[in-house]
Amino acid sequence: MTAPRPTPSAEEPEPRPATHVVVVGGGPGGYEAALVARRSGARVTLVERTGLGGAAVLTDAVPSKTLIATAEWMTIADRAPELGIRTAGFPMDGPAHRHQVDFTKVNERVLELAHAQSVDIRARLENEGVTVLVGTGRLEGTERVVVEPHVRAEPDTADPHEDPAAVTEPVTLQADIILIATGATPRVLPEAQPDGERILTWTQVYGLTELPTRLVVVGSGVTGAEFAGAYTSLGVDVVLVSSRDHVLPGEDDDAAEVIEEVFRDRGMTVLSQTRAEAVTRTHDGVEVRLADGRVVTGSHCLLAVGSVPSTGGLGLEQAGVRLTPRGHVEVDRVSRTSARGVYAAGDCTGVLPLASVAAMQGRIAMAHALGDAVLPLDLTTVAANIFTAPEIATVGRSQKELEESGVRFVTASLDLARNPRAKMLGIRDGFVKIFAHAATGTVLGGVVVAPRAGELIFPLTLAVAHKLTTDDVAQSFTVYPSLSGSVAEVARILHQRED
Repeated sequence: MTAPRPTPSAEEPEPRPATHVVVVGGGPGGYEAALVARRSGARVTLVERTGLGGAAVLTDAVPSKTLIATAEWMTIADRAPELGIRTAGFPMDGPAHRHQVDFTKVNERVLELAHAQSVDIRARLENEGVTVLVGTGRLEGTERVVVEPHVRAEPDTADPHEDPAAVTEPVTLQADIILIATGATPRVLPEAQPDGERILTWTQVYGLTELPTRLVVVGSGVTGAEFAGAYTSLGVDVVLVSSRDHVLPGEDDDAAEVIEEVFRDRGMTVLSQTRAEAVTRTHDGVEVRLADGRVVTGSHCLLAVGSVPSTGGLGLEQAGVRLTPRGHVEVDRVSRTSARGVYAAGDCTGVLPLASVAAMQGRIAMAHALGDAVLPLDLTTVAANIFTAPEIATVGRSQKELEESGVRFVTASLDLARNPRAKMLGIRDGFVKIFAHAATGTVLGGVVVAPRAGELIFPLTLAVAHKLTTDDVAQSFTVYPSLSGSVAEVARILHQRED
């Protein structure tokens, strides 16, 4: 028989209730924050309206990189004849590959993997004791969040079945700490409204059942370049419209030049220094009107012209949360907003549109809010990757930043074509570049252009994060032959002799 629980005496006050953290938004910034808060002993409620993982998992990073991974196999097949591989029945000097793409199957797999990742994230949160509510959250002041049923404007990309966590009527949550992590949505042009069939944003391409015959991609930033490259590898005739001198403006100039050359060599049409003014649908395709008067026709058009923060209708300004002119939430390096007890993380802050940065912002926010040791966000150590073929990976300070800052630096680079492992794999395009302080040799940044560059950048990420010198990198063993050997070789070029 269980003994009765003793009632607290006047000398033994009731235990203080756990801090209640309410997270609005279930993307990387939101769910990482929820996990940190829960492990710190807080009571945590996470509010998400479309699916755990947010856009990063359901409509952005996970599905786009899955599509790109499929396209990468087609790129690898291009090198098959050079390596002495041919499809049975076809001559060595025949077409580079005879593979056919079942695009319905490709997109089904893309969405299945995205959904599976979302389910895994939710299971992890619930196993950790986080309460998940499916609905739309908005602030009423700095200590209360109202969750209302979410009405979807289009079919859900997550679980179509009834969700027991979905709120059916408004729920009011009292909160000690609030984190806003509502992300961003694709930007559209006034004269180019997506219809989900011929004129598409990057969240809508996974509904296609057949490959476009001619795809016009508007925007040559990271998203536009990634999709343009992927569809070209899948065999689509792609036209890339760039308003700048070259693709990937803002990235390392040498890296952008390599990617543009690769694009053109693979048959892509790149239209530089021109802007799309309007996109209209025809009976069997689209017409894209450019600022210079030209009209580009295609079967489909993909709009990749940036994103806008999802901060409207959340009651932020009424709660004292300051927004930028573009609608982003203003935050400091520990993710605090201008309103006491309210934090923000991810794309809604406009700090850096990377899932890794969003997750770090969320973790930092909760550590700060709950009194744990915290290091403010340091963007100089962020590693980023562009999933073109080859990939572009960067870490630390760029060459442009270093030149503008006046820091004395030295740089060296090596083409991958010289690397023995690259020769074995038939890799011709790409390079490794390192920036180091001219006096101390400390690694300040780096660029890798190569297949799997996102993996190869890690030694330089460690070097930047821990302030290692080029000699530290150069004196570390690398496997021979390996692509990473080029990282050490570039570091050896930058060796500084002591006089």
